[in-house]
Amino acid sequence: MKSTKDVAQWMLNEIQQNAYLEQGVAVYTIHEKFGDEFVYTNNNGNLAIANKVLTAFNKLSGDSVVWLRRDKAWVPRQEHHYPGRQQD
Repeated sequence: MKSTKDVAQWMLNEIQQNAYLEQGVAVYTIHEKFGDEFVYTNNNGNLAIANKVLTAFNKLSGDSVVWLRRDKAWVPRQEHHYPGRQQD
């Protein structure tokens, strides 16, 4: 049985290996690889990553990963990134 922590660890591994994880790719891969309990259908009718997964991922990744809002993707933190997780 897969856990929320397993999904969060998969996300972090993907970012560490590929230096990029696009949200759309992540949600569909999570759905296929881990199952329905880790995703949900949002108000727009789109598949989204469950909040419990994102919470576990944020805790696991700490300051090592940033969210690029315009790309809808996570990347490893670089020197040029601003403080905080979300970047423009």
